[in-house]
Amino acid sequence: MNQETIARQSNRVVTRWPRVQRAMGRVHARVYRITGGRVGRRWFAGAPVMVLETVGRRTGERRRTPVLYLRRGDALVVMAANAGSSRTPAWWLNLQHTGSGVVQIGRVRRVVRPRELVAAERDDAWRAFVEIYPQAEYYRHFTDRELPLIALDPAES
Repeated sequence: MNQETIARQSNRVVTRWPRVQRAMGRVHARVYRITGGRVGRRWFAGAPVMVLETVGRRTGERRRTPVLYLRRGDALVVMAANAGSSRTPAWWLNLQHTGSGVVQIGRVRRVVRPRELVAAERDDAWRAFVEIYPQAEYYRHFTDRELPLIALDPAES
């Protein structure tokens, strides 16, 4: 199966069956957390996965979402793609609202602060993201919104 086909199928699940996508994400995050990342730490083609914990901006409840990431210095970079859906992922809206979240990579958890990447820093991160997850290139063509790239910087203790 080629990269475009995989991207289209992901987009179809998110746009047509959002409840299925949310349920799959909850199961993935739970299994990841229970196994300390031994299960669920890689996505298709080996892209690394971590669990991002946010607080719901409306409910105040903790939300855990598996997200692809790449390391850039001390920061972890994530993409608010939602498989190219026209809807911004709730985790990004929650991070913007609260100004912080918690990431889990393996058994290690740390508090982070989001910072949207712009200009050259964004362009460099975009190229690096497409290298580890080629489907991201197709997601841009499925939506009119810009797909934000977010640096999750370690929170100061």
